[in-house]
Amino acid sequence: MRLTATFRRSKFSWLGNLGQDVTPDIVEDIRWFRSQTFRQGMIYDDQLGEIVGKLFKQMPQTIEKKRIREGSSLLMEDQEQAMEASEIDSRPVKIHFEQQFEVQVPNTAHQISQDSWFQAGFVLTTGVNSAYVLGYSGTIMVPLGWKTGTIGLVAATAISLYANVLLAKLHEIGGKRHIRYRDLAGHIYGKKAYSLTWALQYVNLFMINTGFIILAGQALKAVYVLYQDDHVMKLPYFIAITGFVCAIFASGIPHLSALRIWLGFSTLFSLIYIVTAFVLSLQDGIQAPARDYSIPGSKVSKIFTSIGAAANLVFAFNTGMLPEIQATVKQPVIKNMQKALYFQFTAGVIPMYAITFMGYWAYGSTTSSYLLNSVSGPVWVKTMANIAAFLQTVIALHIFASPMYEYLDTRYGRSKGSAFSIHNLSFRIFVRGGYLTINTLVAALLPFLGDFMSLTGATSTFPLTFILANHMYLMAKKNKLTAFQKFWHWLNVCVFSCLSVVAAIAALRLIIVDSRTYHLFADL
Repeated sequence: MRLTATFRRSKFSWLGNLGQDVTPDIVEDIRWFRSQTFRQGMIYDDQLGEIVGKLFKQMPQTIEKKRIREGSSLLMEDQEQAMEASEIDSRPVKIHFEQQFEVQVPNTAHQISQDSWFQAGFVLTTGVNSAYVLGYSGTIMVPLGWKTGTIGLVAATAISLYANVLLAKLHEIGGKRHIRYRDLAGHIYGKKAYSLTWALQYVNLFMINTGFIILAGQALKAVYVLYQDDHVMKLPYFIAITGFVCAIFASGIPHLSALRIWLGFSTLFSLIYIVTAFVLSLQDGIQAPARDYSIPGSKVSKIFTSIGAAANLVFAFNTGMLPEIQATVKQPVIKNMQKALYFQFTAGVIPMYAITFMGYWAYGSTTSSYLLNSVSGPVWVKTMANIAAFLQTVIALHIFASPMYEYLDTRYGRSKGSAFSIHNLSFRIFVRGGYLTINTLVAALLPFLGDFMSLTGATSTFPLTFILANHMYLMAKKNKLTAFQKFWHWLNVCVFSCLSVVAAIAALRLIIVDSRTYHLFADL
């Protein structure tokens, strides 16, 4: 059976809750009735359980007036004409909660609604298990220690899953797919929030991509140092090489859904460097004497580094672009996105947990912020792991740069026809190449990877993932929430707002301290 009637709102799930049998006549009547109520300023969303009774009381009288004006009776309408007009099977249909109707989709040059939840889950897992995981032993566990670090990781996992599920539930609010974070914020708050959210997200993704370029440059330098220790090639040179490779890759992948096979390669590369680092760390830990697990630094520095580590915890599990990833998912989009999130926060976090704990266990407070610099083992094995980290970073960067690419392609670039036409390909080469050139320049100027992670988590990931997600859900569902639920969401907003401010101050202090220690274009 095919339902092709278009409605201004995405679902009639409340009909399913009432067990209402919907014939073509009723579907057509509801469509007309809702169009009239919209003109009168009445607002309906996806879950109108509390006013369904009122709707059904009003609907018969309103529809009867329509029938009288048209000179026809509701019971005398010809069913075959209804079939032709609406292309709906004449048999009664029970509409269930998850059944989706056509919803409004914003204009975009990129492909949407094409991917399974499993592919979206791999996109999320690619972000969680990017080469950044090689730094969590040093940037999270060293400042926090065993007890606080372990509790923090588990708590960050649970809180991040909760916040992301809240955000996923808002994807179709108001009968329109919000394929961009800023679109969702603009729908709930207005134009100013649209611009503010876009600025926050841009800063968040720009700094994540800058960190990726630094990380990939460090991986290339680690390979070079294994064979040449002459210091001729410095980190900024490897960062420049990374930027060039990322630009080539970005030109060849038109949109996020086109990553398909590359997600498989990304998973393979992740397994290579995670398994290698895990095994070599285990080997070193068994052979090494007792390690020192005390938190290094003065009392003041411990406070600031601990706060920075808390920001890193948030950064570790969140993308800051969930609506953009959800836009690629097939219907039912909310249910499928929840499956992808459950996959990310169960199977997806296991490798990250394993390498984080193993690295800290093996090297204690001396753990490097790039774990492959701490391990010992055969040169060829370490080379393979570093190259895998470099290649996976190139793929992961493309995911986090895709919202900017989508904006540029939709606003300025993509023409009709093949994504690999001369016009579209040349546009991607010049525009995406220019964007990544700026990223690369900033990465070479300030290659302080841990500081970037802390500042990104504080200024962007905290607001986008925790503050906005809770507050938007509160605004969208406030009439349906209990007093305790409202209190809970407001508590989250207040707590994470305070944490965001404190973490930003701590991250800025770290950057200032490192700026005194290292000069611009430093060879770290």
